[in-house]
Amino acid sequence: MVSISACIEANLGDIAKAVLMPGDPLRAKFIAETYLENPVCFNTVRNMLGYTGIYKGKRLSVMGSGMGIPSFTLYAHELFVDFGVDIIIRVGSAGGVAENIELRDIIIAMSASTDSAFEDQYDFPGRIAPTANYELLEKAVNIAKSKNVKYLVGPVFTSDVFYNAKKNLYEKLRNMGLLSIDMEVAGLYLLAQYLRKKALSILTISDLVFTGKGLSPKERQDSFCDMIEIALQTAWESI
Repeated sequence: MVSISACIEANLGDIAKAVLMPGDPLRAKFIAETYLENPVCFNTVRNMLGYTGIYKGKRLSVMGSGMGIPSFTLYAHELFVDFGVDIIIRVGSAGGVAENIELRDIIIAMSASTDSAFEDQYDFPGRIAPTANYELLEKAVNIAKSKNVKYLVGPVFTSDVFYNAKKNLYEKLRNMGLLSIDMEVAGLYLLAQYLRKKALSILTISDLVFTGKGLSPKERQDSFCDMIEIALQTAWESI
């Protein structure tokens, strides 16, 4: 099979117009097998699993992204450009920074500051403020309310570095009112803005950066269900 893209081995039409993207490809497999009817695997290249199935009568897809902006945006670019995807919703974990953050809280990311040089390619005359698509964000907020789960909406920080040597980084993020830190959101928002596509990131707090408290692997899987269901319903309502 000769694919139409460099890193996703699929045919045009194999992928739905809306795609959920967790970092872990095995979580993509979990979402597909747990929530989608008749899921079909459309990609196994580099084990970055992708599936398309039916959710409440509509076609939805889910695919792993890997970690960090370079990996995420490689796949997101091909989904948007080569396969005609209109909506990508990131579902992943994040470290809690704000004072009122607790484990398992859901973050609906309104905007994303970053230390990444990813935006340099766009030659923008200033600093770009990458933001979510408002229609998706509004739907996600309303769905979270209806589920009666704790959620926060606001700005997050996307870092290129997991083990960061910068001193007082987390204090500076908290002082600027940022809610959490991850490694993908800003890249997704920048790419979507550039391509005139729709994007949203919904995150679950898996660890607290100031206390070191965190969820176990099993707790992460169980705690992520609310986030996944919010994302699925948001995508369903948007296509």
